[in-house]
Amino acid sequence: MTELRNVEAELSRFKARVLVVSIVVLVCFMLLASRLVYLQVLRHEDLKEQAENNRTAVVPVVPNRGLILDRNGIVLASNYSAYTLEITPSKVPELEQTIEDLSALVDITPRDRRRFKKLMEESKSFESLPIRTRLTDEEVAKFAAQRFRFPGVDIKARLFRSYPYGELASHVIGYIGRINQAEKEKIEESDEDNNYRGTEYMGKLGVEQSFEAQLHGITGVDSVETSAGGRAVRKLASSPSTPGNTVMLSIDIKLQHLIEELYGDRRGALVALDPKTGEVLAFVSKPTFDPNLFVDGIDTESWKTLNESIDKPLLNRALRGTYPPGSTYKPFMAMAALQTGTRAPTTIINDPGFYMFGGHRFGSPENERGGAMDMNRAIVESSNAYFYSLANEMGVDAMHDFMKPLGFGQITGIDINGEVRGVLPNQEWKRNYYKRPEQKKWYAGETISLGIGQGYNSFTMLQLAQATATLVNNGIKHKPQVVIATQDATTRTRIPVPFAAPEDLGYKLENVEIVRKGMVGVTQVGTSARAFAGAGYISGGKTGTAQAVTMSQKEKYNAAKMEEHQRDHALYVAFAPADDPKIALAVIVENSGFGGSNAAPIARRVFDYWLLNQYPNEADIAAVRLGQATAPLGKPRAVSEVPWPPGAMAAAPVTAAAAAASAAKPASAPRP
Repeated sequence: MTELRNVEAELSRFKARVLVVSIVVLVCFMLLASRLVYLQVLRHEDLKEQAENNRTAVVPVVPNRGLILDRNGIVLASNYSAYTLEITPSKVPELEQTIEDLSALVDITPRDRRRFKKLMEESKSFESLPIRTRLTDEEVAKFAAQRFRFPGVDIKARLFRSYPYGELASHVIGYIGRINQAEKEKIEESDEDNNYRGTEYMGKLGVEQSFEAQLHGITGVDSVETSAGGRAVRKLASSPSTPGNTVMLSIDIKLQHLIEELYGDRRGALVALDPKTGEVLAFVSKPTFDPNLFVDGIDTESWKTLNESIDKPLLNRALRGTYPPGSTYKPFMAMAALQTGTRAPTTIINDPGFYMFGGHRFGSPENERGGAMDMNRAIVESSNAYFYSLANEMGVDAMHDFMKPLGFGQITGIDINGEVRGVLPNQEWKRNYYKRPEQKKWYAGETISLGIGQGYNSFTMLQLAQATATLVNNGIKHKPQVVIATQDATTRTRIPVPFAAPEDLGYKLENVEIVRKGMVGVTQVGTSARAFAGAGYISGGKTGTAQAVTMSQKEKYNAAKMEEHQRDHALYVAFAPADDPKIALAVIVENSGFGGSNAAPIARRVFDYWLLNQYPNEADIAAVRLGQATAPLGKPRAVSEVPWPPGAMAAAPVTAAAAAASAAKPASAPRP
């Protein structure tokens, strides 16, 4: 009986165990079934997309960068594709040894190594960096055969920017360079993050930087099937990129080249404007630099040479160089006197060759004859004494208030980034600028030298050119503009860039005519008469000589005893034709002395080019470079007779039609 009860108990426990196991198994099957339902039904689309992504990759298609043209359609910046040999430092265990081994297959110069080192300092280790650019087909084949030996090294087909005329107009065109870390972070924080995927270069200076949004284009994408090793097998779908727009400048590149030739090795700047529109016809800064050096990433040695040069070739003197205007300021002072009623044009001021104020003697060396000066004669003969006394009568604040609307010491708003303000002084400026109480006070004697464009006055050639254009345009001020149109690279539709509305400064026409008449006298019988002798038009102008270093009243200027960089600057402002100005300019030749001998001759040849279609002969250009010519020497050439591109540039140009056709389709290179 006991045994029977034990058997029944064991059987009962067994059935319980079976039930528990069955329940567990059933629960497991239910969990499995629910999981299958979850994966197969609820997450079907999501998992399908993930599976698709495991075998596909989305690759950005970088757009062709837009072209840059001059006003006549000459291509100033274009693109070409080439192979680069690139290293990802984080994937290379022995970087130096790898570079040594690569140099046995591909020519790697010391400059390549210096550039690569500089790029490493500016980039993250997981980025692909070029060690050699523009590989030949033979070099590509050599590396491809040995690729297995070099993990972390690859060949890529990339698009490169080309500036066919090298140093010509480099400050206004600018250049592109590799995007640095700070720029990457800025892009990532902006709405342009997606549009810059795959893009490694962007505009750094000039038009390239200021019109980056127009030139860059819209990035496309390719959907490609990949192998287990991650290599692209075939293209599945494609959304093409949109090339950047072509940007057309108001600059006449032939005129720009002529002016840069006339400067030679001298330093300086020239800005020429159309007074009626504000179009920038020439925008010269000398010396220049080759923007092609920056495209691949400039090496340390080349950067040091440019950055540490005493001539400062990287400084855009037209946009960022500030100078005292010297006597070129006098016509504006005359206009201020007339508009404010401070002085009538017939008022006579005696000029004995100096002006005494507060026991100090202010010299007037420009006017050799001296004597009784009315306003016209004071402008024509550049009487310092006349304008010293005028400054004293007006006072610094009144001068400031008149000159400010003309654009002196102000941002002109030109469509190129990086403009500086300069200094148009008044009492408030001095109080804010200086720190010590005794420096903040304005002294009456400081006002005197402002009347002849010296003292604290410091302006750019862009400001001086705009003020000249405004004055001769009857007080109608236009904002300077470099880009006049954009063009869609695909449809070729040209869209003019609208000009800003002009500003009327309210000048009386009779006052403008008085000052213009004085400036015409400068070119006929005054300080620039020799430079404009025999010209086929009547122009107006004003010469100027500005101090490069401050000298005390007791010191006498002697150029022969001074270092070259300490000598006076030569300036000239001008407009032509006198009765209906179509061009106005401001020019400075640094450390070259008298404006009539060194700056006015350049202006004469600019006007001959623009108004008469004349181009100086080689002998005349050489003489101007040396400051040994006033009026043109010999017979000038017709602009159409001068070959373009000239001289060493002959092999470099790209035609607008060919460049535009190239820009309309993505750059490509044979697959390595």
